[in-house]
Amino acid sequence: MVRSPHTRWTEFAVETLIRVMGFSTIAVVLLIFAFLLREGVPAFFTVAPANLFGARWYPTYDLFGTLPLILGSVLVTVTAIAIALPLGVATAVFVREIAPGWARELLKPMIEVLAGIPSVVLGFFGITVLAPLVRQALGAPTGLTAFTGSLLLAYMALPTIISVAEDALDAVPKSYRDAGLAMGATQWQTIWRVVVPAARSGIVTALMLGMGRAIGETMAVMMVTGNAARLPLSLDALFRPVRTMTATIAAEMGEVAQGSTHYHVLFGIGIVLFLLTFAINLAAASTMFQKRRRGGLR
Repeated sequence: MVRSPHTRWTEFAVETLIRVMGFSTIAVVLLIFAFLLREGVPAFFTVAPANLFGARWYPTYDLFGTLPLILGSVLVTVTAIAIALPLGVATAVFVREIAPGWARELLKPMIEVLAGIPSVVLGFFGITVLAPLVRQALGAPTGLTAFTGSLLLAYMALPTIISVAEDALDAVPKSYRDAGLAMGATQWQTIWRVVVPAARSGIVTALMLGMGRAIGETMAVMMVTGNAARLPLSLDALFRPVRTMTATIAAEMGEVAQGSTHYHVLFGIGIVLFLLTFAINLAAASTMFQKRRRGGLR
């Protein structure tokens, strides 16, 4: 079949547009990283390493210890994922394997809607409802703690974990389920010992993407964690105020003098956060790629 010149030019224009959009996405990421490097790298030369990675964050007194901020982000993120992962996988199993068709069609869009709730709205909910409940339940002087932030982050990571894990379970061939049932296993035994292990790579990807979603969150965390730049190393650190990297950047960037040491240190924190998020997403993408190479996904 001979294509007309108009058809060829149309296809060429569409292909060119797709290529430009693809390369522009990569270019934007590189430009953002270059901007962070330009503004943040001076901090690593003007501030002594012992000060930059120290335990005290008091920029007014030229103390730029980022260790409390890094550990605070790690504590809140890891706790949130520890809460969200079991709930997310269990929900994905229910939606894909147990729920009837009509319930599945109803639950899937509802789960996706949860991801659209603005983080500032969840922050208000955390301050007015969740923090008082945590304070009363723990008998603590304040409910603005790392645990409160972890609960909110777990809720915010759930839609990502559920959606990706449900897709991974859906990708498991039906023959796996039929084989398990044919061997005399119950439906639950087939799910737990056959389907879930077969979807392990996809569940790990859900974990990574959920962690990337949690570690980059700003407003909700800033509103409910208390914003105390202290080392969370005590046994009750989870139930005391902390400060995260994202909250520090959001709270202080608007008031810092451009070009000052404090300004460059905040961008240095942004570099660390960017690298962490990039590494997490790269690990998730690598897991999916390896799974496809092994032929596990259809």
